[in-house]
Amino acid sequence: MASSGFFQRQANARRNTGLLILLFLTAVSLITLAVCLVGYLVTRSETSALPFHYWLLSSHGLTTAGAVIALITFGSLVRWVDLSGGGTRVAKMVGARSIDPDTRDPDERKLRNIVEEMSIASGVPVPDLYVMNNETGINAFVAGYSPGEAVMVVTHGALTRLNRDELQGVVGHEFSHILNGDMRINVRLIALLAGILMIGQIGHFLLRAGIYSSKSNSRDRDGRAQAAMALIGLALLIIGYVGVFFGRLIQSAVSRQREMLADASSVQFTRNPEGIGAALFKIGMKGGYLDTTSHASDMNHMCFGESARMKFTSLLASHPPIEARINAIQPGLMARLRSRLRDTQPGSRLQGKPSAPGKTRITDLVSQVAEQAQPSGKHRLSPLATSFSSDPAPTATPLSSRVGTVSADSERFACALLENLPSTFRNLLYTRAGAVQLCYSLVIYELPTEQQTKRLGLIPAHPVLGVQQDLLTKLLPALQSAGERASFPVLELAMPALRKLDPDERATLQENVRKLVQADNRVTLFELALTTFLWRHLAQSAGQAVPIRYRSFRQVMPAIQQVLSLFARAGTDAQDEAEKLFREAMSGFGKGNTEILQSKITMQNLKEALMTLNQLSPLLKPAIIDACGHCISHDGKVEVREYELMRLVADQLDCPMPPL
Repeated sequence: MASSGFFQRQANARRNTGLLILLFLTAVSLITLAVCLVGYLVTRSETSALPFHYWLLSSHGLTTAGAVIALITFGSLVRWVDLSGGGTRVAKMVGARSIDPDTRDPDERKLRNIVEEMSIASGVPVPDLYVMNNETGINAFVAGYSPGEAVMVVTHGALTRLNRDELQGVVGHEFSHILNGDMRINVRLIALLAGILMIGQIGHFLLRAGIYSSKSNSRDRDGRAQAAMALIGLALLIIGYVGVFFGRLIQSAVSRQREMLADASSVQFTRNPEGIGAALFKIGMKGGYLDTTSHASDMNHMCFGESARMKFTSLLASHPPIEARINAIQPGLMARLRSRLRDTQPGSRLQGKPSAPGKTRITDLVSQVAEQAQPSGKHRLSPLATSFSSDPAPTATPLSSRVGTVSADSERFACALLENLPSTFRNLLYTRAGAVQLCYSLVIYELPTEQQTKRLGLIPAHPVLGVQQDLLTKLLPALQSAGERASFPVLELAMPALRKLDPDERATLQENVRKLVQADNRVTLFELALTTFLWRHLAQSAGQAVPIRYRSFRQVMPAIQQVLSLFARAGTDAQDEAEKLFREAMSGFGKGNTEILQSKITMQNLKEALMTLNQLSPLLKPAIIDACGHCISHDGKVEVREYELMRLVADQLDCPMPPL
């Protein structure tokens, strides 16, 4: 089944954390033995020249080993806690600047537009965007613990040196890392490497301190002590390079194949092999090294291309060679790009004009990525499509097969939506005030004017969060014209601006939306989806990792019952048929006879149930999505409101689903 690719890759990414821990422990053991050997040589005369293996078990040896392990563990834990804030913390660590959602810089707007198209097409909320202003190399990376809270960072060189097709290829590559679950292990690897490298940093400090002290102190005894300190520091510095070697080796072990897979996904997402191929070619010409941050080595495995210079490149590089990556995208592409460069004026940039993409030969990798879309060179993400239909869509395959995919249909929908949104409306989504008013508008835009006014009267005055009628008059007509199918995509467009709210403002916004929703004492499916979406993505814990706690359905059966009760009632208005749908859906989990369809599901019940189900093993999540899908597609079609509720559940389970 097509869905197995996404969920299997998610599971593999989590299992790779175990491999990472094993490699880390191996490196720690070898580094500890090396430091103990230095300690043995320094203290040998004091311990009657014991053999090394006896010394290792003595109090001196055990103390030395314990101190080394404690230092490495401490270094990793400190960085682990530091990075618990998710992608935003990683971006700040490398000195990246947040790109304002309503930026007027043409290069930044180009990036934002490309990311918005890819976000809508894939069902991933628009990531926060950052730029490394002082980096002239061409590079990019994504960071975070879940698809809905990702952060994308690009260098200034990538913004200014890549044309739209090339930048789109890079964005497609990075979105593959978002969808494949690579971000989590990448951030964890930074933390583990911090501990491994700590011994070398201590050695560097002792070496400098010893040399400086010996120069400033002329007494023989003190001078010998300082010289000994310098020698110990030198030894630890050398051992630190052993840690660097193992760190690089670990980066290479977990990164190379995923980079090839991301290249393949970028070709599939954009339908344009020459876009990412030309971007890689420019990296080969100009380089992608990060020269202004001390964390270039730490970030090497995360970036689009190599971010740090190194020895033994063939062994320790986190990425395959540029030429190999280009030829894997499409045989002969490297030769064509070189020929095109010769045809340009000397010193000019490679033009990278798009040509009709041919058949890619990386089918062994494409077979591992998301569901293949209709192969057509005409339907790349860059051209804008015409319009989109609002008819209910029939469902011939399980809804879980749509998770983690970018199809030609979803691309056309994304392009058409962005083309048809009025510029004034779209620009408002990039401001905090406009994004807040959009949330209110989504609740009331279908109501008569009198009811709109009455509902808005429930919201207290506030400079940002209060009702701003001048903005509502621009938002409401556009929503009415776009229709219900555009509701969630435009909310996703507004997410970067909503994330700019401080914690108190976020809480107030959610409370105001709740007041609007509950004003008529009933909650529609869309209102339920809206409030739950805002709760998930604006919570203080939104960017933190969600651990796996449940590996069987039996452990989460009450939560499954809550969710399937909601979907059974959403799928039909008839009580008898709802009970039948509920039993059919529950039977897939070994139940169906003893569980009872619940008559009322509150917003709090749904939040708690979805929070529990998100802690399931990734391989168990498709069954939840397909059971929900059975309830809403039993009549052979899926209404827009039903599908948006389905997307809500998928989003809460960190399983992005493209629009209908």
